[in-house]
Amino acid sequence: MATVDPAALYEELTDQGRRRRRLDELLYAAAERVPGIAPTAAEMEAERALALADKRGVELAQGELAGRWLDEASTGAHLIDAMLAPLPESLERLEDFRRRGVAELGPVRVTRSGRAGLLELRNPRYLNAEDGHTLGPTEVGVDLILLDDEIEVGVIRGGIVEHPRYAGERVFGAGINLTHLYQGRIDFLFYLLRDLGYVNKLFRGLRIEGGGTVEKLWVAVVERYAIGGACQLLHVVDHVIAVRGARMHLPARREGIIPGASNLRLPRFVGDRAARQAILSGREWVAGEADAAALCDEVVEAEGVEQALADRIRALTDSGLVNAAANRAALRVGAEPEETFRRYMATYAREQARCHLSPALVRNLERHWHARQRV
Repeated sequence: MATVDPAALYEELTDQGRRRRRLDELLYAAAERVPGIAPTAAEMEAERALALADKRGVELAQGELAGRWLDEASTGAHLIDAMLAPLPESLERLEDFRRRGVAELGPVRVTRSGRAGLLELRNPRYLNAEDGHTLGPTEVGVDLILLDDEIEVGVIRGGIVEHPRYAGERVFGAGINLTHLYQGRIDFLFYLLRDLGYVNKLFRGLRIEGGGTVEKLWVAVVERYAIGGACQLLHVVDHVIAVRGARMHLPARREGIIPGASNLRLPRFVGDRAARQAILSGREWVAGEADAAALCDEVVEAEGVEQALADRIRALTDSGLVNAAANRAALRVGAEPEETFRRYMATYAREQARCHLSPALVRNLERHWHARQRV
């Protein structure tokens, strides 16, 4: 890295900033352009065949290079902008979605109902956990809702799961798929593509060709629990409806990873001390209890979810999309400038790579998740 100027390399790979390229594409292009600076696609294919405990650590270079690009104001801003662009698959599916109002995306289903677009994560075997199988479809689903002119409000909800304890019920989300993580089936880049991709699109909207941003209001419906990455989503949506008794927490300390951008965002909701308790010591919140009010806008009984959701969509769309988008953009300026996010993600890229490849993560998964018995 010492003999390569990361900013100059970035400029070369993006045709002096005239070309938008996603982070994964850039990293593989960099590996071809400067051998050794990051793993090639072939090297990563071999790495995926290894369990987490057996990985060779080649992804550390991806974290370092991504961090160096994000460190620089110009390249970092350009990269964030590129990651906010619609995915090619989203554009390919858009006309069909506009016509039919439904998009079946494997583990994700998107439907339009009136002025609302519902994104339903359906990974029932793993309690709607997120993994490499769900990440791309989720981002396509977010893109479609943002791009469809008939939709004013997006809704995120977990699908019905198979687990005997919750059979026939909806679960908002169990965070990252720890079974796949332990098996080595989740790349380090999962974390960066997720937070620079669909999560940031929920928060900042889409950057469209020719300039400009398309953003909409988002509602999350928390049923049963929002763990880890699912809890992180509550920091970027505009309204949270939670079923009484639903649990919300960030078990990153027990897992040994950084909980996305929660270190940056959670203190805005619950205060610095409570955020530290959650991230460093595993504090939980339960919908309906007084201290959980900072994370939930409405707490309802299970049988009242559908009515509460319908009422909230109606209330949020009464004044029109332009007014709503303008207000959320104005709120964001003071809450989290893009420059602050860029600097956070530069640190996150490096530190999460170290966490992801740390022997401590493997030990934590075996100790707290009993990962050996689940494989």
